[in-house]
Amino acid sequence: MRILYTNFHARNGGGHAAYIVNLARSLQGAHQVTVATPGTSRLFEQVGRIPGVRCVDASFSTRPVPMLAELARLRRLLREGDFDLIHVNGSADHRQAMLARIGLRRPPRIVWTKHNTMPVRGFGHWLRARLGTDGAIGVSEFVTGMLRQSGYRRLPLRAIHHGVDTERFRPWLPADVRRARRELLGDMPEGCLVLASVGGTDREKGWLVLLEALNRLPEALRRRVRILVAGDPPRGALRRDFEALDPGAAVVFPGLVDDPERVLAVADIGFVLSFHEACSFAACESLSVGLPTLVSDVGGLPEVVRDGIDGWIVPAGDVDAVEAWLRARLANPVPPAMSAAARARAQERFSMPVFAERTLAFYQQICA
Repeated sequence: MRILYTNFHARNGGGHAAYIVNLARSLQGAHQVTVATPGTSRLFEQVGRIPGVRCVDASFSTRPVPMLAELARLRRLLREGDFDLIHVNGSADHRQAMLARIGLRRPPRIVWTKHNTMPVRGFGHWLRARLGTDGAIGVSEFVTGMLRQSGYRRLPLRAIHHGVDTERFRPWLPADVRRARRELLGDMPEGCLVLASVGGTDREKGWLVLLEALNRLPEALRRRVRILVAGDPPRGALRRDFEALDPGAAVVFPGLVDDPERVLAVADIGFVLSFHEACSFAACESLSVGLPTLVSDVGGLPEVVRDGIDGWIVPAGDVDAVEAWLRARLANPVPPAMSAAARARAQERFSMPVFAERTLAFYQQICA
């Protein structure tokens, strides 16, 4: 199968980039894979390191004048590549793919993945559902349910959770964990509880809720907690709100890292406390490393973690609930069975082979 992936993000790209990289890496070789994305993007750089995958510098503007030239380039790419399917990941690239395939002798099918929990309404969605989409994927049952209540409901729909590299994201040996902890966190008191997230530092990711809960604990308990939050270091008003909590050495920002598995490997527990979340690569990666994971009860997160088995689920934004959870964790160590269950959950439900197999089966259904 000849597959073209498109993505409009010109910089980091977040979950979109990880999603496409994982699919491109899994399907290349058996299939002809091309990725069209801005040359300035993190995705362009990452795909460029995958042998056998072609990466094309492409922009997806919303302004009419540059969009005309971009459409012409995309149409040439479709003619030259003779693709069976275009897998689009946002409104801008979806729109251009819809327009670029008009009138082609053998127009490729278009599959769209909805990565967020934003409402599916408006004229743009109505038009794309009728003229520019042959099938749609939701990254969780929650998101797919939104599609079933929208103009896309007449199309083939499939819920396919994220896939993570369970060999890359795996438990580390104790000696390696101790060394990485010293490098990332410095000297710590004995018996510290280390929590980590690689979900980013946006306010909506809910990590400040964890800090507010930590702030309520007596000083003796606060000294026993360390928190790692990977992503762009907070700036502006977010930074001021963080500093107002005065967490001291309890919180470390390792930055936008290329080795998120290292951040997770040093932790005892993972966390993703988002206020809204379609699914979560960060939660799946945390489980894969063998970390019982604390998540909020929004979007697709309760589909990732099973409360009391491989993690915990708390109401989003509920500082009282997180405070009670922290006190319980500091009083009672995490049972080893939860760590084993977290690892098994990732391997069974969110491994790369499972993700790629389910996605390819949907492609084949759409192209049949």
